Amino acid sequence: MPHHGTFDDAVNFTPAATPRSDTAMGRARALDLPNGNAQAAATEPAPPTMPATEPRPGSGDVPGPPKPVVEVALLFLRLGLTAFGGPAAHIAMLEDEVVRRRKWVTSEEFLDLLGATNLIPGPNSTELAIHLGHRRAGWLGWAVGGLAFILPAMLLVMGIAWAYVRFGNLPRAEGLLLGVKPVILVVILQALTGLGRKAVKNRMLGVAGLAAAGLVLAGADELVVLFGTGAAVTLASRLFHGGPTSPGDDRAPRRNDIGAGGLPLAAAAGVPTALAGAAATSAFGLAPLFWVFLKIGSVLFGSGYVLLAFMQADLVDARGWLTEAQLVDAIAVGQFTPGPIFTAATFVGFLLDGVPGALVATAGIFLPAFVFVALSGPLVPRLRASRVAGWFLDGVNVASLALMAVVALQLGRLAITNVPTAALAIVSGVLLFRYRVNSAWLVLGGALVGLATN
Repeated sequence: MPHHGTFDDAVNFTPAATPRSDTAMGRARALDLPNGNAQAAATEPAPPTMPATEPRPGSGDVPGPPKPVVEVALLFLRLGLTAFGGPAAHIAMLEDEVVRRRKWVTSEEFLDLLGATNLIPGPNSTELAIHLGHRRAGWLGWAVGGLAFILPAMLLVMGIAWAYVRFGNLPRAEGLLLGVKPVILVVILQALTGLGRKAVKNRMLGVAGLAAAGLVLAGADELVVLFGTGAAVTLASRLFHGGPTSPGDDRAPRRNDIGAGGLPLAAAAGVPTALAGAAATSAFGLAPLFWVFLKIGSVLFGSGYVLLAFMQADLVDARGWLTEAQLVDAIAVGQFTPGPIFTAATFVGFLLDGVPGALVATAGIFLPAFVFVALSGPLVPRLRASRVAGWFLDGVNVASLALMAVVALQLGRLAITNVPTAALAIVSGVLLFRYRVNSAWLVLGGALVGLATN
């Protein structure tokens, strides 16, 4: 029987034989035996190959990479503290982090999730964070991603609300926003360039995106543009591709896929209707406050101005819980703080009943977002697997980017007002596009520059 790794191999070595074992040579030198006596020592046990003091693999002495749920928590807590500028800016920062840097999802997957969030009510950027948390860490990531993104903004808004109640006015934030806006503009442009290359797959989608942007600039309703673009692209694709897919095609649309896709929208239309009657006749209390914001979070599409209209109707006109001045201040706080603008509900809740009111209002307005993502998230891959539904999703995706482009155009008019803001945008662009500096640090840097110069 041949010996492997013994001193026999070292003694019987010849140039034509198997090359001498480095391990065997080292053992012979370590024992300091002459060649003639080496064979006698062949039966002695070999010294240990690993010192006892070294950590063994798997012993736990060397830390491994963080768990996915920890990654989700840390990322979205940081974004919740630095994501200024509204949903378009939040989406751009999310794209930079999870697609370009961390590669949690591909650009195509990110676009599909973005399109899905635009088709359900609620805060789009928060819903996208919930989707991405679920993709990275399952159902625990679904909860942690959304909560981590909301929590920093909620705590900050509660602090501002306390100061508002104590001193009677809002802190001045003009300087901070003056420095942040040019940076946010560049971050949005970076996201548009990266996602646009993936979304505009052909000339027809490019034309659809331009048409969607034109309609929004002309004042068309955003939701109508999203659904209309998806329907138009689906119809045109069917005409150009010779009709629907064959029944045997595994990409043919499934009835359950398409029918279930309407479930979140049906829930949005049905649940709040049942709740509205209960809320309308209630005096102030934590339960009525929760129902009011649950209804708003369940049906609200659109920007902060739409949120203002809903809150005006429910809180000022119907119940008289707030004055118009307080409501305008609440919306302003949601706009100039990082994170989702829906934290204006936190401000309102604090004005009405302190910390308990703030927590109840925040829970009410954000809870539907978690429900809608849980219902719609599993459908996104199935919709993409369907050829017809995939065409619709392609149309929604380019329309979503068109909405972001319109926001960037409007923000550019407000952000670039003089030479210093133009210079800040140029420097930010170089750092972001050329040197890949993290967008969160750029936003913080812009805020410091704005505060220092104003």
